[in-house]
Amino acid sequence: MGMALKNSSKSQPIGVIGVGSFGTAIANMLAEKNEVMVYARKQEVVEEINTQHSASGKILNPKIQATFSPEELCASCGVLFFMIPSAAFLEVTRTFAPFLHPYHLVIHGTKGLAVQLADGEEWDTLKKLRRKQILTMSEVIVQETLAVRVGCLAGPNISKELSDGQPAATVIASKYNEVIQEGQRLLRSEKFQVYGNSDIIGVELSGVLKNIIAIAAGALAGLGLGENAKGLLISRGIVEMAHLSKALGGTASSVMGLAGIGDLVTTCNSPDSRNFTVGFRLAKGESLSQIMASMEEVAEGVNTIRIVDAFLKTAGIRAPITENLHRVLFEDLSIEEALQFLMKYPFSVDVDFV
Repeated sequence: MGMALKNSSKSQPIGVIGVGSFGTAIANMLAEKNEVMVYARKQEVVEEINTQHSASGKILNPKIQATFSPEELCASCGVLFFMIPSAAFLEVTRTFAPFLHPYHLVIHGTKGLAVQLADGEEWDTLKKLRRKQILTMSEVIVQETLAVRVGCLAGPNISKELSDGQPAATVIASKYNEVIQEGQRLLRSEKFQVYGNSDIIGVELSGVLKNIIAIAAGALAGLGLGENAKGLLISRGIVEMAHLSKALGGTASSVMGLAGIGDLVTTCNSPDSRNFTVGFRLAKGESLSQIMASMEEVAEGVNTIRIVDAFLKTAGIRAPITENLHRVLFEDLSIEEALQFLMKYPFSVDVDFV
């Protein structure tokens, strides 16, 4: 009798992997309706959660238990939320792979791309990438594990605001309708709206590509330019995101949604955003290596610019904002010159992708 009860979805805890600011916010939201079990790599963080109900000082709902056993988490939970920085994503996915089964439902909240290298290839020396060498995070999960029902969570979700209970919304994208419905059931509340989208690649790409434009927005602010320039950047940025999304296998319409425009507008106005901060500090004269050395978590957009720029060289398309930021970050173009170039770039048509 006990077994039947344990396996019914009602009594199963929901798993959350990663207790950074976003993971903590989502775990607390899930805990309003469900038992939650979180995974942390460090034993001291697990003990802090289980004894003090906080993770690195961030307050957690007392219903949340922690474990550092991937096996225990996967055995206890049928639904898992992967909330980890993209730099650690592949490694953590491989850690969980032996314990993930087709019956698991996996939703990730990571905005990043991974690069798949052939034996002997070094990412540092690669100048060109084909699409099949680039993986979105859902593609990493599907490739590395037996999980089939995979989704992603994206949108304008600033962790601090979520933690303060301010109104917000997110989109859950998946090819599988049951993943969207389960995500909505678990997360939707008076203050948190959850939309669905079947174009998971387009939603993932939207969340990734907007980080490029956010770096540019930070640079504009750092140069002291005004709202007209920001409006120009955001609208041209959306056009570039739509072109890149289509070239990488998403749709232009997902870029119009919450994960694209919604997140872009939020990030381009947010000094709390790491990507915005990188652009801002570049414009104030710091070098990329100085900025990176002083940031605890890497700004995702920096990695994305490298990957997309390498993809452009095989795809035969142009993406002027991305290309110029690459020259600023990794070559020796000044941010002022990049801006001059973008202002003169011969865009003659306003909207050409709808």
